[in-house]
Amino acid sequence: MATTETSRTGRAPGALLLCRADADSVARTALLLGETMTLARAGDGWSVLVPGGGPWAGDAETVDDVLTGWATALAVGAPWPVLALWWDADRAGYTLVSGFRRPVGYVWLADGTPAGQDEAMRTFAARLGLGPDLPLLDRLTASDRWADARARLRGLLTVLTRAGVALPPGLDPGEPADRLREAARVLPDARPVTGQVTGQIAPAAGRFTGADRSLEGEVRPETARPASGAAGTGPGPRNAWLPWAGTSKGQTLALAQLAAGLPLTAWGAYRRSGGWLAAGALLLAHGALGLAYAPMRPLD
Repeated sequence: MATTETSRTGRAPGALLLCRADADSVARTALLLGETMTLARAGDGWSVLVPGGGPWAGDAETVDDVLTGWATALAVGAPWPVLALWWDADRAGYTLVSGFRRPVGYVWLADGTPAGQDEAMRTFAARLGLGPDLPLLDRLTASDRWADARARLRGLLTVLTRAGVALPPGLDPGEPADRLREAARVLPDARPVTGQVTGQIAPAAGRFTGADRSLEGEVRPETARPASGAAGTGPGPRNAWLPWAGTSKGQTLALAQLAAGLPLTAWGAYRRSGGWLAAGALLLAHGALGLAYAPMRPLD
């Protein structure tokens, strides 16, 4: 049975996605996940995505599998890292994804027993520029009978404040997904992100307004059309998505995304994992778009 069962400890699963980017940048990328989420600011240079639900709610997948797939999908086409924090009845942990580099993560059992590799924590510190704080992170990998998994995640977030992370009120590790969702919806700067797009990527989602926090407007995709200038230059949503379109660097990146997307999609289909399917589909779509715009600007 999946580890999302809550009868043994009474702890329901939950998750947060921390992105080292401003909310507008994250909103554009998160649309392609095809999931309903709430986006808010989470400190200096950080944003947080709170899932509106998840496959783990019905024991279809474990929360860590889903979040790793989502984090991969968000990070592979963006110049900023994504940190997934997750927990369920039996375990808690994190996964850090940055570009095409191998994801790194750590796991604690529900009682706080470390179940990861020390090397993973060192790699985590190096990728986020937390080298001077490695001794504090090392404490999280040592035995401590007074610290359960929730306390370990809180300790991790305390160290992350040195990198600018500041989670909004109510978004506490260990809380169930529905409570996190309600807490996120009432944040002053919260905005919904719903991945229902076709054609050209919409620049941003609407915002929660009013006493009932209803949606103000919808994300309406525009018909794709060539820009007035050269491909990959000038303002517009496409330039945010394909900053190197029409260049040799852009074609190389697009081919790499296609090459990585195919096995990820196959793996997601084999595992019946929505998270990995989303990651593979995003890579394939982003790579195909990059190649589609290539003929619009001849290579030097």
